[in-house]
Amino acid sequence: MNTVPSQVRPVTTRRDFLRTSATAVAGTALAGAAPFGVHAAGSDTIKIALIGCGGRGTGAAAQALSTAGPTKLWAMADFFDYRLKGSLDQLKQRYANQVDVPPDRQFIGLDAFKKAMATLDKGSVVLLTTPPAFRPIHVEHAVNSGLHVFMEKSFAVDAPGIRRVLKAGEEAKRKNLKIAGGLMSRHSQPLEEAIEFIHGGGIGEVVTVWAYRMHGPVGFAPKTAGQTELAHQIANYSNYTWLNGSFLEDWLIHNIDVSCWVKGTWPVSVQGMGGRQVRTEPDQLFDHYFAEYTFPDGTRFAAQGRHLTNCYDFFGTIVQGATGCAVLGEGQPKPRIFKGHNQTSANMIWSFKGQAKDQYQVEHDLLFDAIRNDKPYNETERCCKSCFTAIMGRMACESGRTITWDEAMASNFELAPGLENLTETSPAPVMPDANGRYPIAMPGTTKVV
Repeated sequence: MNTVPSQVRPVTTRRDFLRTSATAVAGTALAGAAPFGVHAAGSDTIKIALIGCGGRGTGAAAQALSTAGPTKLWAMADFFDYRLKGSLDQLKQRYANQVDVPPDRQFIGLDAFKKAMATLDKGSVVLLTTPPAFRPIHVEHAVNSGLHVFMEKSFAVDAPGIRRVLKAGEEAKRKNLKIAGGLMSRHSQPLEEAIEFIHGGGIGEVVTVWAYRMHGPVGFAPKTAGQTELAHQIANYSNYTWLNGSFLEDWLIHNIDVSCWVKGTWPVSVQGMGGRQVRTEPDQLFDHYFAEYTFPDGTRFAAQGRHLTNCYDFFGTIVQGATGCAVLGEGQPKPRIFKGHNQTSANMIWSFKGQAKDQYQVEHDLLFDAIRNDKPYNETERCCKSCFTAIMGRMACESGRTITWDEAMASNFELAPGLENLTETSPAPVMPDANGRYPIAMPGTTKVV
């Protein structure tokens, strides 16, 4: 008996997928939606709270403050005081008249998100840019607080987290709240036009898709004097699976998303491999991944990730169709499409013409426009399905097993159980051994469901 809710099962036809993708942005104008009064008139000032003040959070705040209409950064929250202060200083330099974050609206710690959200009026905006392990908790609290949401990728690190975000997304529709997700490639005009060309039959039926992110090593900062284990891991979230969901999710999610977009459906299963052959840092990262996904029609796509020096590097997505191929995706700002499979200038049949807008800015422009003009806008389902595709790839690579969509989505396995109860003085969810090294997944023995 199938126990996976229908709304999180993979779309099985391209027609259904395209319809889902189109309506994901528009959301659902639900009859009888609660009259929360959660949209601002075009001339109203929209208050913003930034939760997570690292580089991406600071960038998201800058983009939110650059949207049409009056906006004000009202509150900030982070685990680290120095990050909040650094972000605030940067934003004040550029948006002095739009930043109003006095000390009593600056919050530090794991519960800082609640305090920052509590300063906002219903219908304000919260930017969620902390490590993705905390995203489900924060999205849920924001929706319960009557706030519109921008949630940076990734959106969870395991199936229970994905289900939680999906549920919050449904509640947001009921409350007429808008949710945007940080898969900015979906708002890249060159990529949108390239995929429209492919969906129109420009290279025939899509047969295989290859998603790549291959570059130098991910950095690692050793624990400093006086730093707690938990603080060390949060400061280095890209190195710990419970926080970032693995390199495959944290770094490849955009091109995994693009691969499914190109094909027009979600995978039904995945098998893969990965390991640590060269990396010596004592963290949890594999230094290479390869996940091979199967679509409902039996065709496949592969996600390949590697972060090593002196190796072949490539960042992008390769699409092979029956009559041609394409080079596109994150890392390829100028998509190219070719007849046949030799990527030569003589064979190029399409490239983007024009001046593209900043896709990071566009995703915020669309969100704030939807708020000001009370348009349905909810990217939760599509974002969650793309993230979940990456999660099930991690599950396959770490375990060495074939993992199906339904099996993975039904899993109750959590990478960090009880995360909501974590405090600044709590032990970290994973701890080093006597030699200062952290547990690493072992294909063939590691349990993932």
